Amino acid sequence: MAKAVIFDFSGTLFRCEDTVSWLRGALAEAGIAASDREIVQAAAALEATGGQPGGHTKVTVPPELAELWELRDTTAEAHRRAYTALISRADLPWPGLVDRLYERNSRPEAWWPYPDTEPALRLLAERGVPVAVVSNIGWDLRPVFRYHGVDSLVRGYLLSYEEGLIKPDPRLFHRACALLGHDPHDVLMVGDDPVADGGASAIGCEFRAVPHLPPAQRPRALLDAVDDVGH
Repeated sequence: MAKAVIFDFSGTLFRCEDTVSWLRGALAEAGIAASDREIVQAAAALEATGGQPGGHTKVTVPPELAELWELRDTTAEAHRRAYTALISRADLPWPGLVDRLYERNSRPEAWWPYPDTEPALRLLAERGVPVAVVSNIGWDLRPVFRYHGVDSLVRGYLLSYEEGLIKPDPRLFHRACALLGHDPHDVLMVGDDPVADGGASAIGCEFRAVPHLPPAQRPRALLDAVDDVGH
């Protein structure tokens, strides 16, 4: 029976806003007026590039960006370069929007919690089960948790760009277990990626998968995943 839980971030506890909302937000911040038709067309182009961090589980990366893509989560600079390169491929008709789109993605309001994110975290807190978040990411996600009022329910964060390691590197999971104060065999990993998150099983953690879906389509996968933890 697990005594501690590691959660992934994107596609697990939170989901980035949809592409149309992402584009509308960036346009509004830039003071650019656009028709609904223009926005829908441009959002489709952005969707096709995979340039929205957290928007896709699988991204088709052009060969010339392959090396940068592999390193994207190792530093903040590499993350920005990789995703702005993909955003640029959408060939948007508005100048200066590439950087605005990238920067908007890291803002707390651009991330939506799943319906059971807070209930699941509170359930674990009530049972005295410590929680860590491990994410392959290029920016600080802590403000997202503060913005949505759940930061007090997380003991700590291990972020790839800060640690210099990316999942499924076992060292990252070992560090998370040490933070939680439990042996890997007593730790449950919950995430949406069987390769990156499922890598925790290599050090003895149990892995339970949740589907990477929009929040409205996944009302209680987290609660189901941790239902028996701490009993």
